[in-house]
Amino acid sequence: MKTVKIRGMSCNHCVKAVKKALEEIDGLSGVSVDLEKGEASFDEKNPVDERVIREKIEKAGFEIG
Repeated sequence: MKTVKIRGMSCNHCVKAVKKALEEIDGLSGVSVDLEKGEASFDEKNPVDERVIREKIEKAGFEIG
């Protein structure tokens, strides 16, 4: 399982937006987002380029970091 820090989440709507964005990426599964910790965790079925993950998170209105 891989975990990334997500900046900018403040509510459950944010959590749902991040989760949806990550679930749209081919190769990721088991996506979970923790508002209190400010992070998202997921399994990679296939290696996924970090840039793809970053772009999806940014399009959803958040930042990795």
